[in-house]
Amino acid sequence: MVESGISDYPQTAPGTGSHGSETENFLLLFNAFFGFSEQPFNNTPDPHFFFTSRRHCEALLSISFGVKQRRGFIVVTGEVGSGKTTLCRQFLHQLSPEIKTAVILNPKISGTHLLGSVIHDFGIECRGRTKRDYFEALNKFLIDGLGHEQNACLIIDEAQGLNVRLLEEIRLLSNLETSKQKLLQIVLLGQPELRDLLKKTSLRQLRQRIGVYAHLQGLDLEETQSYIHHRLTQAGSSPEQIWFAPQVVAKIHEVTRGIPRLVNTVCDRVLMAAYSQQTKEITSDVATCAFEELAFICA
Repeated sequence: MVESGISDYPQTAPGTGSHGSETENFLLLFNAFFGFSEQPFNNTPDPHFFFTSRRHCEALLSISFGVKQRRGFIVVTGEVGSGKTTLCRQFLHQLSPEIKTAVILNPKISGTHLLGSVIHDFGIECRGRTKRDYFEALNKFLIDGLGHEQNACLIIDEAQGLNVRLLEEIRLLSNLETSKQKLLQIVLLGQPELRDLLKKTSLRQLRQRIGVYAHLQGLDLEETQSYIHHRLTQAGSSPEQIWFAPQVVAKIHEVTRGIPRLVNTVCDRVLMAAYSQQTKEITSDVATCAFEELAFICA
């Protein structure tokens, strides 16, 4: 077996050093070797790479149903790296124009700041800066939108970071409703700790208002293989050009537990090892070094 580290990788093509950094040259060579138009295993929430596993499809349908049917609170939980943010981006990507959205990525803020961020993201003009000013402006925006057959959706990512007081203030936003329907749909995305947080007795009013709940789990073995093939294809290559041995896929699934972010990390390192050996056949010998190097990340 050939031991491979980053230092073993070709860094620049002859005569190209003056046209870019060593990293850029390396990526050009790497992508050209495998036939990639872009990196296949980047850990970014790109809807282009959204993989329709059974659980992710169910979660996406649940969010879409909950928002369109005005179910109020929609909660999606999942382990770190399970694809919650990518799911959110895919949902936003396919939304129809009549559904207005606001997205909060950092919920560890005060109640007034949270409301101000919601107002800003919806594009609402508000002269005042008090909580009451924000609430009244939001209410007017939602009622006006309903009159134009519009819907509104507030998405809060990393919602496990919310404290009980903030969650209670978010619950009060759900009081913005008519006698027949909710004016604001609220999607909470978070790690399993969010589920534990919502079990608190002090949050029972919010918990009882949850209209849709979904939990993302890791991919199974078959889905892991399909996920790898999907990412390769979306990046411009194909499983026919780059062959992952069945035992390698099984090992990837075992060490990552089918968590997409970890699958990406391991596959990226495995491809680096394969490139250093100038092979497109990902065998156990090629991948072993990568598994050893990343064991602590996947633990």
